[in-house]
Amino acid sequence: MLPSDASNEPDAASRVHVLLPLPLAATYDYRVPASAALAAGDFVAVPLGRRLVPGVVWGLGPADPERPVAEAKLKDVAGRLPVPAMPAVTRRFLEWVANYNVTDPGSVLRMAMSVSSALEPPRLAIAYRLQGPPPARLTPARRRVLALLEDGPPRAAADLAEAAGVGTGVIRGLLAAGTLAEVLLPEQVQLPAPDWRLPGPELSETQDTAAAALRHTVAGGGYTTTLLDGVTGAGKTEVYFEAIAEALAQKRQVLVLLPEIALTSQWLARFEQRFGAPPIEWHSELRPSQRRRCWRAVAEGRAPVVVGARSALFLPFRDLGLIVVDEEHDGAFKQDDGVCYHARDMAVVRASLGGIPIVLVSATPSLESTVNVAGGRYAHLHLPSRAGGASLPEVTAVDMRKAGLRADAWLSPELTDAVTAALAAGEQALLFLNRRGYAPLTLCRACGHRLQCPNCTTWLVEHRFQDRLQCHHCGFAQRLPDTCPNCEAESRFAACGPGVERLLEETGRLFPEARAEIIASDTVRGPRAAAELIRRITEHEIDLVIGTQIVAKGHNFPMLTCVGVVDADLGLAGGDLRAAERTHQLLSQIAGRAGRALRPGRALLQTYMPEHPVIQALLSGDRDAFMARETEARRAQGMPPFGRLVAIIVSAPEEAQAADTARALARAAPRGAGIEVLGPAPAPLSLLRGRFRYRLLLKTARAANASELTRRWLGQVSPRGSVRIRADVDPYSFL
Repeated sequence: MLPSDASNEPDAASRVHVLLPLPLAATYDYRVPASAALAAGDFVAVPLGRRLVPGVVWGLGPADPERPVAEAKLKDVAGRLPVPAMPAVTRRFLEWVANYNVTDPGSVLRMAMSVSSALEPPRLAIAYRLQGPPPARLTPARRRVLALLEDGPPRAAADLAEAAGVGTGVIRGLLAAGTLAEVLLPEQVQLPAPDWRLPGPELSETQDTAAAALRHTVAGGGYTTTLLDGVTGAGKTEVYFEAIAEALAQKRQVLVLLPEIALTSQWLARFEQRFGAPPIEWHSELRPSQRRRCWRAVAEGRAPVVVGARSALFLPFRDLGLIVVDEEHDGAFKQDDGVCYHARDMAVVRASLGGIPIVLVSATPSLESTVNVAGGRYAHLHLPSRAGGASLPEVTAVDMRKAGLRADAWLSPELTDAVTAALAAGEQALLFLNRRGYAPLTLCRACGHRLQCPNCTTWLVEHRFQDRLQCHHCGFAQRLPDTCPNCEAESRFAACGPGVERLLEETGRLFPEARAEIIASDTVRGPRAAAELIRRITEHEIDLVIGTQIVAKGHNFPMLTCVGVVDADLGLAGGDLRAAERTHQLLSQIAGRAGRALRPGRALLQTYMPEHPVIQALLSGDRDAFMARETEARRAQGMPPFGRLVAIIVSAPEEAQAADTARALARAAPRGAGIEVLGPAPAPLSLLRGRFRYRLLLKTARAANASELTRRWLGQVSPRGSVRIRADVDPYSFL
């Protein structure tokens, strides 16, 4: 059990309990040198074996009676690290996340200490300032650099090059010419401050009412959860910007979580236009120096607004006053590797522990959130119509059973005609298919052999434009072999099924004059490339967009009027309890890309099951009736959010090891009223990244403490060797 601290003030205690960012279930005790005074939350360096490691003082005082360590065996704390102490609310949050998600507190702490360099003393960095006259040869690139330095403070080379859109060679040239001079400055830089006083855009009456409610909630303080629910294009972002403005007026920090940080250039541009300065970004594409500066700015209270991916939730905010979770329904908020958690749900917990408001935003809210609204646990604000007079798109189904397509064609005549009409009118079209690459399967025509990943039970996806076959689970890649590895037949491979690359090939034949581009996670390399691609679409340098699910993330393209869903049935297969809900959400969001300005839009859904409830709900536009049916089906089955699920995944390099451990878990499974354990069984992905996998599923009543049941259950079985047991509380993936 972790000790709890009663005070955040320095203490004369001779012993401290330190939590380390390692997969550890408990703290370690250390002696406090006589010359030191430590408080709970202090970052410290402590010896562990022969090395020094960072940690956090989690408690003060005598030894834990359950794990007593003699005073003579204690090692000294090596020193306090020069960084602000971790706030008590952050420590409580990390403990809560670990307890609920049945994982080690040290593993959760590691997510909060992900930038080890941020714990080091501030460095002196080389920056550049104006010194001499401009060089004789003044190129446009050099002019941009000089303009930035003329109106601003000295800057580091990398930051200056990025802001001016030049290479660092331009800066070196200006230095050599004597125009610039080097100066040494502390690494801490003055961050741009968003100005809440700047006027926002004119809101509609409905928007203004919702914005006023959010401003009132933020001004009043205290914990509340509000679901901001509005149709696609309703202007939800501008509404919650008003809540951000109110939090900034109170000098509180704000966290905005987005599901796909790599494709948020439009959001960032709108924020800067509204507040006159950009927010601080937090995501995996940042350079190490940027992550260091962001982490320290958050810890020191110098980052007013942070926008980030799910891991931003674990930053050590000094005075967090508001959380916004945009696209709260999105599955990208669920982390399935390492520490399994759902960032939306953990964000609600963080707001509750901190006594602050949180706003969940979506055009297609999750069933969990709608049930919480119905139960009175969440407040609800609804925007029923699009902003600026735009209308919702007309949605129609294309019955592919009657389309009569050739074997090498994937676009029906009806969809082809709709795209042709849009392009002829000078508008844009979007074709959606949630499959990357050229084809999801490659087989030998001679013997039927399917090319499979050697590390995973999954087919290799052909990426023809890159001349490779790739596994989308472990990253294994190879070129298409000349002969079949099974029968040695030459040149007999066939690509089966379409991916976005195959659609691009087909549209090249159908619309040879159209400027087409693929948007997928493996073609958009980082935020800068994404921003350039979004700019090209917005400025109509692209006529036809072919994309996977990342095009559904809140983008606004005024000239895009036609959306075609190539395979509307793709997400409906399998036994996933959320399959229908997620397909409805995804297709609603995709259809909502059409007609977001004054030009009317239409969406066509190619389907072999036009009678399916999901397709019928999309055609009728009656989201609430669909969600009501889903709610009652879940309630009748005792499934989330009316029951609890915990998935147990056992993995090992040898199948027998995984199977034996899974059977041992089944024998030790909890019993009792309202408790059901399913399995063990090989996982659908029975081999993943070279490890064999078995699954068990714990199902309990809603009132049961599923986390504690799971913790006691797993405590009865000790995995041997390289066997791993992982708990996934509230699973979203059943692979």
